[in-house]
Amino acid sequence: MLKGLTLNEKRFGFEPEVTAKIARVPNVRIYEVGISFYGRTYEEGKKIGWKDGFRAIYCTLKYGLLRMK
Repeated sequence: MLKGLTLNEKRFGFEPEVTAKIARVPNVRIYEVGISFYGRTYEEGKKIGWKDGFRAIYCTLKYGLLRMK
């Protein structure tokens, strides 16, 4: 099923794109699974910023809400 997806995003929009496209597949459930995670600080090499957050919101709208096929 995953191999059949056509993916366009290369960076931070990858996750919203995959989630939105899988959510449209009939009879497929998406489960959230808890993990243990310790984020890095900017001094330790954190590379995510506010622009990445806007890109994620844009991709959620583009692939999820605006593309209701």
